Amino acid sequence: MNLELSAYITLACTSGVLNLFLSLYVFFKRHHYTNISYVFILYTFLISIYCFGTAFSLLSTSLEELKFWTTVLYVGLPISAPLGLLFIMQYLGFNIFKKRYLLLLLIPFISLMMVATNDFHHLYYRVYEIDPVLGAPYVYQEIGFWYLIHGIFTFSSMFTAFYLLLSQWRETSSEYRPQLVALLFGQLLPMMTAFIYLIGLTPPGIDPVPMVFWISSMLYLWAIGSSRLFRIMPIAKMTIFNNINDGVIVLDTYGRLIEFNEASEKMFPGLTNKMFGKHIEELWQAFSGKSLPFKIEKEALQKDLQFSGPDHREYTYQLRTKPFQHGLHHKGQLLIFTDITEVKRLQLQLEHLAYYDELTQIYNRRAFFRKCDQYFAEAKDHKLPLTVILMDIDHFKRVNDTYGHAVGDQVLNHMVKVCEEKLEPGQLFGRYGGEEFVLALQNTDLIKGEELAEQLRHYVEDHPFKMEEGVLPITLSLGVSSANHEPDETLFQLLNQADKALYQAKEGGRNRVKAYTNLSDQLKRIEITGG
Repeated sequence: MNLELSAYITLACTSGVLNLFLSLYVFFKRHHYTNISYVFILYTFLISIYCFGTAFSLLSTSLEELKFWTTVLYVGLPISAPLGLLFIMQYLGFNIFKKRYLLLLLIPFISLMMVATNDFHHLYYRVYEIDPVLGAPYVYQEIGFWYLIHGIFTFSSMFTAFYLLLSQWRETSSEYRPQLVALLFGQLLPMMTAFIYLIGLTPPGIDPVPMVFWISSMLYLWAIGSSRLFRIMPIAKMTIFNNINDGVIVLDTYGRLIEFNEASEKMFPGLTNKMFGKHIEELWQAFSGKSLPFKIEKEALQKDLQFSGPDHREYTYQLRTKPFQHGLHHKGQLLIFTDITEVKRLQLQLEHLAYYDELTQIYNRRAFFRKCDQYFAEAKDHKLPLTVILMDIDHFKRVNDTYGHAVGDQVLNHMVKVCEEKLEPGQLFGRYGGEEFVLALQNTDLIKGEELAEQLRHYVEDHPFKMEEGVLPITLSLGVSSANHEPDETLFQLLNQADKALYQAKEGGRNRVKAYTNLSDQLKRIEITGG
């Protein structure tokens, strides 16, 4: 055996031993790693079979031995390349289903069967014999149809794995790039060596690929020990980062853009890698045409933002900022945007249903009391005037009985719209129940309250309800009461006084205003009749 052949065997055995060690090392520590380690265990084990098979084939002295060890090495050779691709795809976070596993391993399995049965069909090797010049263990071979398919598939698997890794280089932070370097070279070295072998630049009869696997195995060992391969996979982390629904923008200590995820691109069209280094204020101006609605501070912040999207729809984003630091030094800021547009819409819808009358779309009784309690408390604390007006549509039951409830509903809506034309912002208007409505007036005394009540009465009377059958006159009876700020006075008492005044208006002939005055606990009637 010459020295050159001994060197080939030694390198192949070294590669086999190191890959077998890698496989066993990860196997015994598999409980400390993620599930990707199982693919790596099988991947390195098959490479070791490939390397040992190559070494033993170089020790062969007959054609039968060469064919046997070639079949053995093909247990590992065809499957290792696609398995390496699967390993890289899992590392990058691709979702790989069992059917894809099987499809990717179909050609390697056929290649193994072709080699094992080549003597019957010669589809893999048209000629496979001991080299007539160099002798055993060197082989003279002429490739067949399936050898070409196998070569293209193997090279494509390694190239795809290398390309997928390389495409993640810019997306991977410098802290985790050592992992990427190890994996890149782990794919590049055998791929380049296989290419050199296929174009015939290596010694005849020698497959040089097993001779370089020891280099890639050393790189993998280094990556496992130094950069926590299988424990922390930054590219898988980046995949998760890009797949979350929340938009995440990362700023440096000066408020400049250094990273963002795919959700951010959807939320803020126009956000691209070309914007790295630009200040967030400049970016926000470009996105929205407005100045930044929040300040970048070292403390955490949470607020809701309104944003007009490219489809001209209004979106609501919940912004959460989270500063990050190294030791005591501020290093930057995370901006997390959650699309709560639909949540806000549903929330507003529920609030509307809870606080607004379904028919007239003004405050319902519950909402009126909730807000009027605040008005009453403020008026009492600061000795401010507060007046309430109760109003009732005269003879409304007759409308329902004569024209039906559908017309009755239309009359209610008509009356509300007419009243709203005379009301100002801040005047609390609600449906008290049935055909009764209530109005609360801040900073308004009894006299001014009576004046507004009379204006409403006149205005409603002057705007009858028009329908197909003709014109339907509408009139109101109104009771007015004002807070007198006695220590034990309550909102219920104030409304009860307005109700008493309303009762007097009805008793007095309807279509009129009555005011309640508390003088020696007697009801003094102040009648202001129309026209």
